Amino acid sequence: QGSHLSHGIEGGREYGLFEKQLTLLEEAEGGFDQFTRSYKSYGVQRMPDNSLVFKEWAPAAEALFLTGDFNGWDNFSHPYSKKDFGKWELHIPPKEDKTPAVAHNSKLKVSRPGERLYRISPWAKYVTRHEKSVIYDWVHWDPPQPYVHKHPRPQKPRSLRIYESHVGIASPEGKVASYSNFTHNVLPRIKDLGYNCIQLMAIMEHAYYASFGYQVTSFFAASSRYGTPEELKELIDVAHSLGIIVLLDVVHSHASKNTEDGLNRFDGSDSCFFHSGPRGEHSLWDSRLFNYSGWEVLRFLLSNLRWWMEEYRFDGFRFDGVTSMLYHHHGIGSGFSGDYTEYFGLHVDEDSLVYLMLANHILHTLYQDCITIAEDVSGMPTLCRPVQEGGLGFDYRLAMAIPDKWIQILKEFKDEDWNMGNIVYTMTNRRYGEKCIAYAESHDQALVGDKTLAFWLMDKDMYTNMSALIPMNSVIDRGIQLHKMIRLLTHGLGGEGYLNFMGNEFGHPEWLDFPRVGNNESYHYARRQFNLVDLDHLRYRQLYAFDRDMNRTEDKYGWLAAPPAYISAKHEGDKVIVFERANVIFIFNFHATNSYSNYRVAVGPPGKYKIKLDSDEIQYGGHGRLDHNTEFFTEPMEFNNLPNSILLMKNLDI
Repeated sequence: QGSHLSHGIEGGREYGLFEKQLTLLEEAEGGFDQFTRSYKSYGVQRMPDNSLVFKEWAPAAEALFLTGDFNGWDNFSHPYSKKDFGKWELHIPPKEDKTPAVAHNSKLKVSRPGERLYRISPWAKYVTRHEKSVIYDWVHWDPPQPYVHKHPRPQKPRSLRIYESHVGIASPEGKVASYSNFTHNVLPRIKDLGYNCIQLMAIMEHAYYASFGYQVTSFFAASSRYGTPEELKELIDVAHSLGIIVLLDVVHSHASKNTEDGLNRFDGSDSCFFHSGPRGEHSLWDSRLFNYSGWEVLRFLLSNLRWWMEEYRFDGFRFDGVTSMLYHHHGIGSGFSGDYTEYFGLHVDEDSLVYLMLANHILHTLYQDCITIAEDVSGMPTLCRPVQEGGLGFDYRLAMAIPDKWIQILKEFKDEDWNMGNIVYTMTNRRYGEKCIAYAESHDQALVGDKTLAFWLMDKDMYTNMSALIPMNSVIDRGIQLHKMIRLLTHGLGGEGYLNFMGNEFGHPEWLDFPRVGNNESYHYARRQFNLVDLDHLRYRQLYAFDRDMNRTEDKYGWLAAPPAYISAKHEGDKVIVFERANVIFIFNFHATNSYSNYRVAVGPPGKYKIKLDSDEIQYGGHGRLDHNTEFFTEPMEFNNLPNSILLMKNLDI
């Protein structure tokens, strides 16, 4: 509990800066509600009389012009008027027939005299790229019949089970898949699997597909490579109808360096939205870094969050690159041992920290069920404590050490050398009172240069020995059993939420690699082979069934929403881990060769216990060695510091 106090004292420096900024927002014209809804007035706004108002912030610009299909690409016929504080406005009256002068789906650009580049408005709501072009175009999106959401947002889940997804790769076909494909073909699978939350990656428009969406060029535009904004709205609406919430993977930690179709040098200077000089450059990512203390930067980023919440009805965000935001060193070349000196001092970027406090405060104030998740590897204390306590206000952080631990074990250790205590330590090493999302693997582990857990476990045997019509060889047998056990142990012990990257639930083979020059622009590895699950004779179906029933069992008993587990055994010789959470007893035998009978395990509540989930069931690719009709009765025999215990008479093979 002491970890909450590190900078969690009201009146501390960061909290004071937060209060000062919040007061300024509340005192702004229209209050912070209007300030954070500036997407309604910036970029382009259609007025009641169908006139159009274009508004930009470009403090270093000497002149701005609007050009496009509407004026025959005349570069100088429609100049913006300069206003105070670096703002520019342009009013275009309607045509004689009272329709808007700029038609829906027509192309636009912003230009500056003396510069050859045409620019896209930072507030552009839709941008597209011609198949043979490199540069994106700003497209005026004002459909005559916009999509109307039919279903209310689901309530915030008690237990968060996240399906991390990328729309473009969500098909077995070698192409960029669509929003509509995801809606009709992937959402039903997610619902069947028991996930109640989707985390959508690579939605904010990014010019380079292989960046996985992390080099954003247009912050208000949903990526057009998958379809239209209306089709994304339908995707989210249908997810809501299934009781599934949808989070956006939001990238506010940096921005693409692109100039013609990005934010960089929008007004001609090297600053504008970013810090000038070295502070505005991320040396590892080759991208630009925001100036979070800038008034108009705050307007842009906070309005961006509200845009996705209100226009598309997302239910929250996974904030990418939070570690980079929190520290001036951006985590480059810095290790984190947990010592408090690593988290407090001049190396902490207070501007970024206060921005995150503001973002979380506004989101949770305006949208009570909003969920925010931080991607932070540093372990910053109070990251997931409320802002009013002096925390940063996130609901969850990603437990990023867990997948690294599983990869390390599979790479470096023989089965007999697995350390039960070290595994348990990694699963439970999190700050008290700060919720974590546990995961065995995410998109990071699937990227080219690494492999999925299934491929680490079974490698080339997956090509020839995954048929259920032939006996399992030793490689497939070991791989299938460990794949299930690793995921269940992570699910039960690793956090207060659980995440799975699409396809990994059924042991997706190989790795993930987007089309690029280095692979001859191939889509072969930029897809998810859901067809493998649909074939009855392949064992991928068995792994899918276990993942589905694991989630459904959690939905029934709610261990993710329960207090941390009590670990009663981590036996190095037996390779056994036993823990209790939400009145569910988890028992794992990781021994490569030994089964155990007459094995005593500690339990808390007395009574009768039955098997509810068994990784050794035949339907899950197991051997069916346990009798599910067996009832286990506790004995009032203290064992491993618990008042009761059970003697497992049958073989302990799970």
